[in-house]
Amino acid sequence: MKSLSATFERFGGVMLLPVILALVAFVLIGRPSSWLTLTIAGLAMGMMIFLMASGLSLIFGLMDVLNFGHSAFVSFGAFIGATVLAALGIWVRGDSAFLNILALVAAIGAATAFGALAGWFFERVIIKPVYADHLRQILITVGALIVAEEILLVIWGGTPMPVPRPAILTGSFLIGDVAVEIYRIFAFLLGLAVYVILHLTLNRTRIGLLIRAGVENREMVEALGFRIDRLFIGVFMAGSALAAMGGAMWAGYQGLITPALGSELMVMVFIVVIIGGLGSIQGSLLGALMVGLTTNYVAFLFPKLALASTMILMMIVLLWRPWGLKPAVKG
Repeated sequence: MKSLSATFERFGGVMLLPVILALVAFVLIGRPSSWLTLTIAGLAMGMMIFLMASGLSLIFGLMDVLNFGHSAFVSFGAFIGATVLAALGIWVRGDSAFLNILALVAAIGAATAFGALAGWFFERVIIKPVYADHLRQILITVGALIVAEEILLVIWGGTPMPVPRPAILTGSFLIGDVAVEIYRIFAFLLGLAVYVILHLTLNRTRIGLLIRAGVENREMVEALGFRIDRLFIGVFMAGSALAAMGGAMWAGYQGLITPALGSELMVMVFIVVIIGGLGSIQGSLLGALMVGLTTNYVAFLFPKLALASTMILMMIVLLWRPWGLKPAVKG
């Protein structure tokens, strides 16, 4: 058993799990075209969930904050992105690829900027008074989430809002006899780019070193004379901005959004953080890919288990690795 475990770790360890899951699904599905369609959809879905979950994982790991209001940033990001796209309708529907891209950048940029500013306000006004008190954190952030949903209703109303996609991201292309949506490829590439930036920031910069050290041992970092609390605002703003970016991407993915969007995704985002391990960007990516692939494969193979699939996955992972697949620190 030990030699098998050592071999598993040598060939990539838990990072092989999405590959193993995909291979098992290939055998069960039996049709290469259906498998490829589901796999691409799962990877795209996983990358969008990663955008929402990565910031929350760092906030958990570094700040020890149980922020159940995180999904409010997802909802606001979705509606702001959709509003900008609607306002730039001529650019969105036009034949100019440049204007299409400009409208897309404006929508994602507006959602991300709002997420960062709202994150600063949220941390200063709501989170700061309840540091080190998890019960009050849960109560006040859940309350903030309810208030945020009511604000969404006041501004945008309760009617489902359609989300236009830039012409350049509509349609699909063929891989053999499989039609692949361009939007899903874009979502995957954007998520991958964000992961690379986060990975390089955390592992190749001084601020990243301090963040990782703070995740593992905050007291030691403060004892060395660094003000770890000054990183809190930046981490919270970055996490909120990523949530809003993920919300904007999810809005385009769904095509129709409601103020309950964030609440509906909250459980899935928390499951990804728990599966991946607190404070770990790599773990968040792994957990998000596992959740995205599992959701799509199970919905195809066993439709009645689709809603429970992520919970089952979380239970299996925690029975095997109580601290998650790639935690920044165990304990």
